[in-house]
Amino acid sequence: MRFGGLTAIAGVSFQAHPNQITAIIGPNGAGKTTLFNCLTGFYRPSAGRITLNGLPLERLADHQIARQARIARTFQNIRLFPMMTVLENLMVARHAPLMKASLFSVAGLLGLKRYRDAEADAIEVARRWLDRFDLTAFADTEAGALPHGKQRHLEIARALCTDPVLLCLDEPAAGLNPRETAELTERLADLRRTDDIAMLLIEHDMSVVMGVSDHIVVLDHGRKIAEGSPFEIKRDPAVIRAYLGETDDEALPPDVAGDVAC
Repeated sequence: MRFGGLTAIAGVSFQAHPNQITAIIGPNGAGKTTLFNCLTGFYRPSAGRITLNGLPLERLADHQIARQARIARTFQNIRLFPMMTVLENLMVARHAPLMKASLFSVAGLLGLKRYRDAEADAIEVARRWLDRFDLTAFADTEAGALPHGKQRHLEIARALCTDPVLLCLDEPAAGLNPRETAELTERLADLRRTDDIAMLLIEHDMSVVMGVSDHIVVLDHGRKIAEGSPFEIKRDPAVIRAYLGETDDEALPPDVAGDVAC
Protein backbone atom coordinates (compact mmCIF):
# COMPACT_ATOMS: atom_id res chain seq x y z
CA MET A 1 0.00 0.00 0.00
CA ARG A 2 1.56 3.28 -1.17
CA PHE A 3 0.67 6.84 -0.22
CA GLY A 4 2.52 8.98 -2.73
CA GLY A 5 6.19 8.22 -2.16
CA LEU A 6 5.55 6.39 1.12
CA THR A 7 5.20 2.62 1.05
CA ALA A 8 3.15 1.72 4.14
CA ILE A 9 3.00 -2.04 3.43
CA ALA A 10 5.48 -3.90 1.23
CA GLY A 11 5.12 -7.54 0.22
CA VAL A 12 3.30 -8.69 3.35
CA SER A 13 1.98 -12.23 2.94
CA PHE A 14 0.35 -14.60 5.44
CA GLN A 15 -2.65 -16.89 5.92
CA ALA A 16 -5.41 -16.90 8.53
CA HIS A 17 -7.63 -19.91 9.23
CA PRO A 18 -11.05 -20.57 10.79
CA ASN A 19 -11.10 -21.37 14.51
CA GLN A 20 -7.78 -19.62 14.93
CA ILE A 21 -6.67 -16.21 16.17
CA THR A 22 -3.90 -14.63 14.12
CA ALA A 23 -2.28 -11.62 15.80
CA ILE A 24 -0.67 -8.81 13.82
CA ILE A 25 1.90 -7.04 15.98
CA GLY A 26 4.75 -4.60 15.49
CA PRO A 27 6.11 -1.25 16.70
CA ASN A 28 4.06 1.90 16.22
CA GLY A 29 3.92 2.84 12.54
CA ALA A 30 4.60 -0.73 11.41
CA GLY A 31 1.55 -0.76 9.12
CA LYS A 32 -0.87 -2.84 11.20
CA THR A 33 -3.96 -0.64 10.88
CA THR A 34 -3.15 0.08 7.23
CA LEU A 35 -3.22 -3.66 6.66
CA PHE A 36 -6.66 -3.88 8.31
CA ASN A 37 -7.88 -0.98 6.18
CA CYS A 38 -6.81 -2.83 3.04
CA LEU A 39 -8.54 -6.03 4.18
CA THR A 40 -11.80 -4.29 5.04
CA GLY A 41 -12.12 -2.00 2.03
CA PHE A 42 -11.20 1.35 3.57
CA TYR A 43 -8.13 1.36 1.32
CA ARG A 44 -7.66 -0.27 -2.06
CA PRO A 45 -4.17 -1.85 -2.18
CA SER A 46 -1.74 -0.31 -4.65
CA ALA A 47 -0.58 -3.79 -5.68
CA GLY A 48 -0.94 -7.44 -4.70
CA ARG A 49 -3.81 -9.80 -3.95
CA ILE A 50 -6.03 -10.41 -0.93
CA THR A 51 -8.13 -13.55 -1.19
CA LEU A 52 -10.83 -14.80 1.17
CA ASN A 53 -12.49 -18.12 0.30
CA GLY A 54 -11.71 -17.52 -3.37
CA LEU A 55 -12.98 -13.93 -3.46
CA PRO A 56 -10.45 -11.30 -4.63
CA LEU A 57 -11.02 -8.61 -2.02
CA GLU A 58 -8.90 -6.02 -3.81
CA ARG A 59 -11.44 -6.05 -6.66
CA LEU A 60 -14.54 -5.67 -4.50
CA ALA A 61 -16.22 -2.42 -3.49
CA ASP A 62 -16.10 -1.65 0.22
CA HIS A 63 -19.76 -2.57 0.81
CA GLN A 64 -19.26 -5.87 -1.03
CA ILE A 65 -16.39 -6.81 1.30
CA ALA A 66 -18.72 -6.56 4.29
CA ARG A 67 -21.76 -8.16 2.65
CA GLN A 68 -20.38 -10.59 0.07
CA ALA A 69 -17.04 -11.58 1.63
CA ARG A 70 -18.52 -11.38 5.17
CA ILE A 71 -15.72 -9.48 6.87
CA ALA A 72 -16.43 -7.46 10.02
CA ARG A 73 -14.16 -5.27 12.12
CA THR A 74 -13.89 -3.18 15.25
CA PHE A 75 -11.82 -0.02 15.65
CA GLN A 76 -9.17 1.39 17.99
CA ASN A 77 -11.66 4.07 19.08
CA ILE A 78 -15.08 2.69 19.98
CA ARG A 79 -17.69 3.55 17.35
CA LEU A 80 -21.06 2.82 18.89
CA PHE A 81 -24.29 4.81 18.59
CA PRO A 82 -24.21 6.21 22.15
CA MET A 83 -27.82 7.47 22.25
CA MET A 84 -29.24 4.17 21.03
CA THR A 85 -29.83 1.21 23.33
CA VAL A 86 -27.55 -1.79 23.44
CA LEU A 87 -30.16 -3.89 21.60
CA GLU A 88 -30.64 -1.20 18.95
CA ASN A 89 -26.89 -1.06 18.35
CA LEU A 90 -26.95 -4.79 17.60
CA MET A 91 -30.04 -4.44 15.39
CA VAL A 92 -28.11 -1.94 13.25
CA ALA A 93 -25.79 -4.78 12.27
CA ARG A 94 -28.82 -6.53 10.67
CA HIS A 95 -29.64 -3.46 8.58
CA ALA A 96 -28.91 -5.09 5.20
CA PRO A 97 -31.21 -8.15 5.58
CA LEU A 98 -33.89 -5.97 7.20
CA MET A 99 -33.84 -3.47 4.32
CA LYS A 100 -34.02 -6.30 1.79
CA ALA A 101 -36.97 -7.90 3.59
CA SER A 102 -38.74 -4.53 3.87
CA LEU A 103 -38.45 -3.96 0.10
CA PHE A 104 -36.61 -0.79 1.09
CA SER A 105 -39.26 0.33 3.61
CA VAL A 106 -42.50 -0.56 1.78
CA ALA A 107 -43.01 -3.96 3.45
CA GLY A 108 -41.88 -2.52 6.76
CA LEU A 109 -44.37 0.34 6.63
CA LEU A 110 -47.17 -2.07 5.73
CA GLY A 111 -46.11 -4.59 8.37
CA LEU A 112 -45.95 -7.45 5.88
CA LYS A 113 -45.04 -10.93 7.14
CA ARG A 114 -41.71 -11.05 5.30
CA TYR A 115 -40.55 -7.99 7.24
CA ARG A 116 -41.94 -9.19 10.59
CA ASP A 117 -40.10 -12.50 10.13
CA ALA A 118 -36.84 -10.71 9.28
CA GLU A 119 -37.22 -8.42 12.27
CA ALA A 120 -37.86 -11.36 14.59
CA ASP A 121 -34.76 -13.09 13.21
CA ALA A 122 -32.67 -9.93 13.75
CA ILE A 123 -33.85 -9.70 17.36
CA GLU A 124 -33.03 -13.37 17.91
CA VAL A 125 -29.50 -12.91 16.53
CA ALA A 126 -29.02 -9.81 18.68
CA ARG A 127 -30.26 -11.53 21.84
CA ARG A 128 -27.99 -14.51 21.22
CA TRP A 129 -24.94 -12.26 21.21
CA LEU A 130 -26.26 -10.30 24.18
CA ASP A 131 -26.27 -13.57 26.10
CA ARG A 132 -22.81 -14.59 24.87
CA PHE A 133 -21.28 -11.31 26.08
CA ASP A 134 -23.32 -11.03 29.30
CA LEU A 135 -25.07 -7.89 28.02
CA THR A 136 -28.69 -9.04 28.34
CA ALA A 137 -29.25 -7.02 31.50
CA PHE A 138 -28.17 -3.89 29.59
CA ALA A 139 -30.36 -4.48 26.51
CA ASP A 140 -32.44 -1.32 27.11
CA THR A 141 -29.53 0.80 28.36
CA GLU A 142 -28.11 3.53 26.17
CA ALA A 143 -24.78 2.34 24.81
CA GLY A 144 -23.04 5.55 25.86
CA ALA A 145 -23.96 4.85 29.50
CA LEU A 146 -22.15 1.50 29.60
CA PRO A 147 -18.77 1.11 31.33
CA HIS A 148 -15.84 1.18 28.92
CA GLY A 149 -15.28 -2.57 29.10
CA LYS A 150 -18.92 -3.32 28.28
CA GLN A 151 -18.74 -0.92 25.34
CA ARG A 152 -15.81 -2.92 23.99
CA HIS A 153 -17.83 -6.11 24.33
CA LEU A 154 -20.82 -4.48 22.62
CA GLU A 155 -18.73 -3.40 19.66
CA ILE A 156 -17.45 -6.94 19.17
CA ALA A 157 -20.96 -8.36 19.59
CA ARG A 158 -22.27 -5.93 16.98
CA ALA A 159 -19.61 -7.05 14.50
CA LEU A 160 -20.54 -10.68 15.17
CA CYS A 161 -24.22 -9.93 14.45
CA THR A 162 -23.25 -9.63 10.76
CA ASP A 163 -22.36 -13.36 10.71
CA PRO A 164 -18.75 -12.80 9.58
CA VAL A 165 -16.34 -15.47 8.40
CA LEU A 166 -13.44 -13.12 9.24
CA LEU A 167 -13.46 -10.83 12.28
CA CYS A 168 -10.79 -8.11 12.46
CA LEU A 169 -10.24 -6.73 15.97
CA ASP A 170 -8.22 -3.51 16.17
CA GLU A 171 -6.87 -3.12 19.73
CA PRO A 172 -9.93 -4.50 21.55
CA ALA A 173 -8.18 -4.33 24.95
CA ALA A 174 -7.34 -0.62 24.68
CA GLY A 175 -8.32 1.19 27.86
CA LEU A 176 -9.32 -1.95 29.76
CA ASN A 177 -8.21 -2.68 33.31
CA PRO A 178 -6.59 -6.05 34.14
CA ARG A 179 -9.88 -7.69 35.13
CA GLU A 180 -11.60 -6.49 31.94
CA THR A 181 -8.61 -7.59 29.88
CA ALA A 182 -8.75 -11.09 31.36
CA GLU A 183 -12.49 -11.25 30.64
CA LEU A 184 -11.95 -10.14 27.04
CA THR A 185 -9.25 -12.77 26.56
CA GLU A 186 -11.66 -15.42 27.83
CA ARG A 187 -14.36 -14.22 25.41
CA LEU A 188 -12.01 -14.39 22.44
CA ALA A 189 -10.85 -17.87 23.41
CA ASP A 190 -14.49 -18.96 23.67
CA LEU A 191 -15.24 -17.61 20.18
CA ARG A 192 -12.27 -19.53 18.82
CA ARG A 193 -13.52 -22.78 20.37
CA THR A 194 -17.17 -22.55 19.43
CA ASP A 195 -17.59 -20.42 16.30
CA ASP A 196 -16.36 -21.26 12.82
CA ILE A 197 -14.73 -17.92 12.11
CA ALA A 198 -11.19 -16.66 11.58
CA MET A 199 -9.99 -13.78 13.74
CA LEU A 200 -7.27 -11.22 13.11
CA LEU A 201 -6.08 -9.32 16.16
CA ILE A 202 -4.09 -6.11 16.47
CA GLU A 203 -3.23 -5.53 20.10
CA HIS A 204 -0.74 -3.55 22.21
CA ASP A 205 -1.23 -5.71 25.29
CA MET A 206 1.21 -8.56 24.82
CA SER A 207 -0.41 -10.59 27.61
CA VAL A 208 -3.52 -10.79 25.41
CA VAL A 209 -1.51 -11.57 22.26
CA MET A 210 0.56 -14.29 23.88
CA GLY A 211 -2.36 -15.67 25.84
CA VAL A 212 -4.90 -16.11 23.07
CA SER A 213 -3.13 -16.19 19.68
CA ASP A 214 -2.55 -19.35 17.67
CA HIS A 215 -0.28 -17.59 15.18
CA ILE A 216 1.52 -14.25 15.20
CA VAL A 217 2.69 -12.10 12.28
CA VAL A 218 5.20 -9.36 13.12
CA LEU A 219 5.49 -6.20 11.00
CA ASP A 220 8.17 -3.52 11.08
CA HIS A 221 8.17 -0.51 8.75
CA GLY A 222 5.53 -2.17 6.59
CA ARG A 223 7.38 -5.45 6.09
CA LYS A 224 6.89 -8.86 7.67
CA ILE A 225 9.93 -9.68 9.78
CA ALA A 226 8.69 -12.83 11.50
CA GLU A 227 5.73 -15.16 11.96
CA GLY A 228 5.10 -18.22 14.04
CA SER A 229 3.63 -19.44 17.31
CA PRO A 230 3.74 -17.25 20.44
CA PHE A 231 6.57 -19.44 21.74
CA GLU A 232 8.59 -18.87 18.55
CA ILE A 233 7.88 -15.14 18.34
CA LYS A 234 9.00 -14.42 21.92
CA ARG A 235 12.39 -15.87 21.05
CA ASP A 236 12.84 -14.54 17.52
CA PRO A 237 15.98 -12.32 17.30
CA ALA A 238 14.41 -10.08 14.61
CA VAL A 239 11.42 -9.39 16.84
CA ILE A 240 13.64 -8.60 19.82
CA ARG A 241 15.69 -6.15 17.73
CA ALA A 242 12.56 -4.46 16.35
CA TYR A 243 11.14 -3.83 19.81
CA LEU A 244 14.22 -3.29 21.95
CA GLY A 245 17.01 -2.41 19.54
CA GLU A 246 18.87 -5.54 20.64
CA THR A 247 21.72 -6.85 18.47
CA ASP A 248 22.22 -10.22 20.11
CA ASP A 249 20.11 -13.35 19.89
CA GLU A 250 19.01 -13.59 23.50
CA ALA A 251 15.40 -14.52 24.13
CA LEU A 252 12.95 -11.84 25.23
CA PRO A 253 12.88 -11.98 29.06
CA PRO A 254 9.51 -13.06 30.46
CA ASP A 255 9.15 -9.85 32.52
CA VAL A 256 9.67 -7.77 29.37
CA ALA A 257 7.55 -9.91 27.02
CA GLY A 258 4.32 -8.94 28.79
CA ASP A 259 5.10 -5.23 28.68
CA VAL A 260 6.40 -4.73 25.16
CA ALA A 261 4.26 -2.20 23.31
CA CYS A 262 3.34 -2.97 19.72
